[in-house]
Amino acid sequence: MGEQKGALPRGPARKRFGQHFLHDPGVIARIVEAIDPDRERRLIEIGPGHGALTFPLLERAGRLEVIEIDRDLIPGLIERAAGRGELIAHEADVLKVDFASLAGPGRTLRLCGNLPYNISTPFLFHVLAAGASLIDMHFMLQREVVARMAARPDTGEYGRLTVMLAVHCEVEHLFDVGPGAFRPPPAVHSSIVRLLPHASPPFPIADSARFAQVVARAFGQRRKTLRNSLKHVVDAAGFEATGIDAGRRAETLSPEEFARLAATPAPAPL
Repeated sequence: MGEQKGALPRGPARKRFGQHFLHDPGVIARIVEAIDPDRERRLIEIGPGHGALTFPLLERAGRLEVIEIDRDLIPGLIERAAGRGELIAHEADVLKVDFASLAGPGRTLRLCGNLPYNISTPFLFHVLAAGASLIDMHFMLQREVVARMAARPDTGEYGRLTVMLAVHCEVEHLFDVGPGAFRPPPAVHSSIVRLLPHASPPFPIADSARFAQVVARAFGQRRKTLRNSLKHVVDAAGFEATGIDAGRRAETLSPEEFARLAATPAPAPL
């Protein structure tokens, strides 16, 4: 008996691409509902794999673009899309895609996908550089990464990733996905996260490089007080000017407080 239309092929996953193919129908339906595709807004799926999400999204949206690094998967996706809508495939490494250029002047994108977990953090900062070109993003990531992304101050998960993302977007942890929803099952649990880029900056960043430096230094020695972890980066005058107690630790500061510290003049070199 031949393969049914829409059935997922069972080709081997490629370790070098970090491939784990989603197959659980209940999880797929829940993700599609969270994304809520429509026919007005341009939607791009990253890493379609065997098309578990691709075809439900395509049938809802009518038109879908996919970015896939594994060239061997693309012909099968195009063939199986026949009669379901318009599928446009881009063979590319998502870390090299210029999403602002892909959107085009004055146009916007919605992004979704099951990201390879080994590139998730660099990809997030790469794609957020597209700024106003993005409407929203729905991604499946490792559960621990999503916990850090959505963490609140004064918790164990709160850290550098949380603060740096807060500059660019609102993060919402939607739900978790177990390893059994994939073939082959990954060694970790996953989560679905929604990212909503800020229409305007939530707080001013005077110098983005200095902001990144202050955050990195503070969380690089998170057990130390700010007075010690930010030595030679923020001086006593800086703490006094912001009203932030130098005896606090990094995980107790809000992203806006980090921005205030970064806005103070750097101490003169010794």
